[in-house]
Amino acid sequence: MIKTSTIEINGRNLHIETGRIAKQASGSVVVTFGETVILVTAVSSEEEREGTDFLPLSVEYKEMSYAGGRFPGNYFRRDMGRPGERETLTSRLIDRPLRPLFPENYYNEIQIIANVLSSDRQNEADVLAILGASAALEVSDIPFNGPVAAVRVGRINGQFVINPTILEQEECDINLIVAGTKTAVVMVEGGAEFVSEADMIDAVFFGHQAMQPMIDMQVELKREAGKPKRQIQAPVRDDEMERKAIETATPLIRDAITTSDKGDRRNKRDLALKSAMDALGEGYADRKSRIKELMDGLEKKMVRKMMLEEGRRIDGRSFTEVRPIECMVGVLPRVHGSAIFTRGETQAMVLTTLGTEMDEQRIDTIYGNIFRNFILHYNFPPYSVGEVKRLAGPSRREIGHGNLARRALLPVIPGKEDFQYAVRVVSEILESNGSSSMASVCGGSLSLMDAGVPIKAAVAGVAMGLVSDGEKMVVLTDIIGDEDHYGDMDFKVTGTKDGVTALQMDIKIDGVTREIMEKALAQAKDGRIHILNIMNQTISQSRSKVSEYAPIIVKLKIKTEKIKLLIGPGGKNIKEISAKSDSAINVDDEGNVTVSSPDEETSKLALGMINEITQDAEIGKLYKGKVRKIMDFGAFVEILPGTDGLIHISQLDKERVAKVTDILNEGDEVLVKVLDIDKNGKISLSRKAALGESLK
Repeated sequence: MIKTSTIEINGRNLHIETGRIAKQASGSVVVTFGETVILVTAVSSEEEREGTDFLPLSVEYKEMSYAGGRFPGNYFRRDMGRPGERETLTSRLIDRPLRPLFPENYYNEIQIIANVLSSDRQNEADVLAILGASAALEVSDIPFNGPVAAVRVGRINGQFVINPTILEQEECDINLIVAGTKTAVVMVEGGAEFVSEADMIDAVFFGHQAMQPMIDMQVELKREAGKPKRQIQAPVRDDEMERKAIETATPLIRDAITTSDKGDRRNKRDLALKSAMDALGEGYADRKSRIKELMDGLEKKMVRKMMLEEGRRIDGRSFTEVRPIECMVGVLPRVHGSAIFTRGETQAMVLTTLGTEMDEQRIDTIYGNIFRNFILHYNFPPYSVGEVKRLAGPSRREIGHGNLARRALLPVIPGKEDFQYAVRVVSEILESNGSSSMASVCGGSLSLMDAGVPIKAAVAGVAMGLVSDGEKMVVLTDIIGDEDHYGDMDFKVTGTKDGVTALQMDIKIDGVTREIMEKALAQAKDGRIHILNIMNQTISQSRSKVSEYAPIIVKLKIKTEKIKLLIGPGGKNIKEISAKSDSAINVDDEGNVTVSSPDEETSKLALGMINEITQDAEIGKLYKGKVRKIMDFGAFVEILPGTDGLIHISQLDKERVAKVTDILNEGDEVLVKVLDIDKNGKISLSRKAALGESLK
């Protein structure tokens, strides 16, 4: 049974269809906006995954090359390889608002696949994929407490715009993705250019209002085409076991949650589990995972009660207090810029490398090739949390945290016209107990200034938390890992002293109100200013020059008629200069030349060779040239690459010359002086005037 629903957004039709294709999936929809089309399917296994105590949800978003009329850029010309950064980030965007809306005790595997089938290169598919995933779940038999919708909110010239095109986004000073349910916002992701907290809240709730017709579309589709939802069996409980385990563990858990040191707290938590297992006896040895789950639930309940009723946090701080901070810069001798930012038990070492235009990142997408001259990578090694794991490629979490930190710093990075270097920042997390992405932002700002990158202002970030029981509510500044784990919100805010540069919010409850967001952003601003003041005590502005170990980049302008000379036949000249000087040389059609060299000596060598080829002849100046052609009336001499002048026979010698060949022959080298250059550029040379002279 084919069912459709259509609404209009910003002058374009948004269309959802179900029942025509991919009918063997548990649920499937096709979402069309403009000429961008995406197929989203949801499938859940019939059997529960054994031995699991978490939701086994996987989300895969794929941008198929054919969607943009392109061939894949890899050797095999095949799409289904390792997901690109954009695909990974969008997969996370889909996952985050959906995950909290599945029933707690549903352990059947769920897979959501979103394939972009067509792209008009103007309407992005990421928000459509979130909408499509929710709609596919709604019409399926998979238990789901939705629906959810998502929109992109931009602001152009002070006016909010829903789902701005890719071109329109270039004009936006706010660019947010907002996801929500009928009653509340559940996720925010995006950036801004030094925007006030009040404006960001307005943008979020403008988006929430705009998505309501999309919620209604899904309700209609579910009513007309939805399958009956699966029944979930309630877990079998052993009340006596639970009572005895909780009775034994409660005082030990209480001791653990009032211990500020993360390692000590973990050890006490392990002791509580062991004591509970010992109290139950050998007959319950095979129930360890259930008892561990019980301990986790007990600790969560106790932590939340401690905060809401006692007004106390795990590490003893007030709700608005930031952990102790230490900042260091210039910590590594040969690195172009380096910093260590420590906040409590979270520590990031952030390194900056300056490169040339050749080092820019090229990203192949269905929308065309994108070039980035500012790159940020985030690494989270297992030793940072005292674990042993196999080192592999970057995880989805690492890619997501790196993207957030990059977005936070991007508004302060100078344009290419002001700073010719490509910039790569790497955050190595050395120790982690919450907010490592925010430590990467703070450390990144310090490292960039240490490298001499003329950033517009320092940027800091802080992670906010929330604990609410429906009646009481507390907002936490600078949350630690356990507060994130047991809390209801992870709300990361970055910015300068003048405004917000990035937001990321994830909610584990039904949603947050405007009042909660206002309180969280106000508290975050106070925390951010506090952190910036401490950072400024270490370094308050960028160094006046880049590291001596950074490459030297020089830009110069040559006449357009000299471009061919510089390049040479088949690129011979430019290749020769590059090889001899170990420099990278680029020249555009306007005659703008960029010379990137590893040090000052090679830079001078390259510039000298370029100048030798592209310089203009000067009247009165001596040149050593080569005779190219002999005529009865004189000799043509090449004094510069591609530049000839004429020595008239009368200017060959102080005495009268009968034949030119009495003095010169083709191939001879001769010292000459420029006598004149006429308005047509013809050069008159004299050997006679150069006699007795020498090149300096």
